[in-house]
Order: sequence, then structure tokens, then C-alpha cells
Amino acid sequence: MKIGIVCYPTFGGSGVVATELGKALTKVGHQVHFITYSQPQRLDFFNENLYYHEVNIPAYPLFQYPPYESALSSEMVHVAKYMKLDLLHVHYAIPHASSAYLAKQILATQGIHIPVITTLHGTDITLVGKDSSYEPVVTFSINQSDGITAVSEFLKSDTYRHFAVTKDIEVIPNFIDLERFKRQKKDHFKLAICPNGEKLVVHTSNFRKVKRIDDVIMIFHKLRQQVPSKLLLVGDGPDRARIEKLCMELELYPDVRFLGKLDAIEEVLSVADLFLMPSESESFGLAALEALACEVPLITTNVGGLPELNLQGVTGFLSNLGDVEDMVKNAVTILKDENLPVFKENALARAKEFDITRILPMYEKYYERVLEESGQLTMDNG
Repeated sequence: MKIGIVCYPTFGGSGVVATELGKALTKVGHQVHFITYSQPQRLDFFNENLYYHEVNIPAYPLFQYPPYESALSSEMVHVAKYMKLDLLHVHYAIPHASSAYLAKQILATQGIHIPVITTLHGTDITLVGKDSSYEPVVTFSINQSDGITAVSEFLKSDTYRHFAVTKDIEVIPNFIDLERFKRQKKDHFKLAICPNGEKLVVHTSNFRKVKRIDDVIMIFHKLRQQVPSKLLLVGDGPDRARIEKLCMELELYPDVRFLGKLDAIEEVLSVADLFLMPSESESFGLAALEALACEVPLITTNVGGLPELNLQGVTGFLSNLGDVEDMVKNAVTILKDENLPVFKENALARAKEFDITRILPMYEKYYERVLEESGQLTMDNG
């Protein structure tokens, strides 16, 4: 099967999932063509079935904002036509679904009929998509897709609740590559950070308001008063400077370290004892799944899709939004020497349920179904 994948080429969840899905598809024999404005961050290996097509966005003085959507649609048309794609799979509705719709219409005038699948990832529905500036186009382009998937039951329900979507949405959860995300022996690293046997707490995010980094800091501030511990913060974003100032005011240095953006996050998770995710919104919680795969139990809020991933009292604990005291109490419970090994074992067992070898066939079957329903399934692509 020849598949065109459109995504944001960044460290964000939708881009990571799209890139890892494409890489996995090539390894089982499918031909994958990435269509993005720059090379995806995790597109870091060579495979004879893997292609990358860069969207060229001309800069003209006339345009205050470069017309990315038009350039993207044009590139989709070129790739689909000349590479003879079987389908287009776009990740994140804005603006990829609407650009794919336009490309599909252009191709149809040339006698080329190509199905479009849109995968909804979260903020394209729960935040950005609800904006009145985008909502009509988002609703229309989703309904015009030949197939729609969402990464959690929560996101599926939220889409139906806030948009006039008339088509069925297939839930295919996010996944993890357990060959990459697994606990590694990094004893020297752990010893350097926690020389006196302290527990190591980790948080990773893009440091935006929705991630509630203030709660991360307050949880750690109270936790370290009961359990000797250190905190590693991975990522960067608009709230970082303010959070650094907060750490100084609370005199948390040198027990808190800001590591910035890291691609090899599994190396950090391999030495962690606890992962904090007190977000106000998570459609799935991919970073939490990565932690589970590295045998790290979770402290999360009970919002969005997190209850579908984090099992209360098994892989960690869920608390109400903003309930720092409850999160601290639960963190102390997990970090007790007699409890931690059990939580770590449960974390890995849960992650195995989302192994990419289990989720990839779900996408393949869905591709075949959409192709069949659109009348495009043949012996060559089936």
C-alpha cells in the first residue's frame, strides 16, 4: 500500500504519533510518503519504503501570512498523482483535513480518486478547533473525510459534543514502541543526580498553561518535605521563564533541573521513579504512556483520556484538577520502598497493551476498510 502521511514535523504528540506510525508501516512493507514543511523530528532512519516531500512555501511581499494551506494542497496533489498513492492520512485536523479535501477535489478533476483519513489528536478539537475562526471549516473537512479516527474515547465523545460531525469515528489509541521505550541501565546517571538515594521525579511537556507546570512545582515542593527527592523538567515553552523564577522563590535549587528539549527522553525516564502530569486537558497522554513503558508510575489528573490510560491504584493515581494535596499524598504512597516495585511492574504491563505491534494492525485494517468502502481497494494495495 502507498500511503501519504501529513503531519506537523515537531515534538508535539500528533507529529510524534504520525512519524512513528509511518516508520512502523514501512517496516512491514508499506510505502510511506511524508508530506510536511520540514523533516519530522523523529524521521531519523533510512528505509527503502520511506519518502519525504517538503512543502515549499513561497514568500511574496504581498502576503502578510504565507498561504501554507494552498502550498500543502498542491504538494499533496503532486505526490498523490506522481507517486500513485492509495490514500492520504492526515494527522491533526487544522489545516490538514481542509487541505486534503481541496487536494482530493483537484485530483478528482483529473480522474484520480483518493480516500482521505483524518486522525484527531486533541487540541485540534478540544481547543483550537472550537474557535469560531476555524469551527465551520473543521466541521466541514472532517465530515468530508472518508475515514475519521480519534486517539481516545474521550476525544471521540468530545468531537461529537462540540461539532456537527455526522460520520462514524473509529477509536485507535496512541501506541508505544517498546523496542525504543524501555528501562535502560543508567545507574551512573541516577547516582549523579541522586547521590544520596533520593527518589527521582520527572515531568515532560511543552510548558504551556494547559500543562499546569505550577502544580508540578507545588507537588514537588510539598513532596520533598516528606520524601527526599529530585525533579527533572524536560521540555521548553512559554511558561519556562516564569517557572524557573518560581523555583528560585521556593528555594528549590539545586533539587530541580531544567533539561530543555530532548529527543532521547527514554534515557531520562529510565532513571525516574515517578512521572507527574497534572494537566487540565489531555486527549490521551502520550508522554504518560512513554513513562509507563519505562516502568515509571503516574500521578495525573482525571481529565480527558487519562483515565483510559492510568489505572487508579494500579499504574498510579488520578486526582481532581488542581488537587495538589491529593497528588502529594498519592506520590508518597507510590514512592514507599514496599510499593514502588509493584507500581513499576504494573506500569510496564499496562504499556504492553499499547505496543505498536498491537495497534499497527488496527490502522492497517482501517485503511483496507476505507479503501474498500470508497471502491479503491485492489489486489495491489490490499
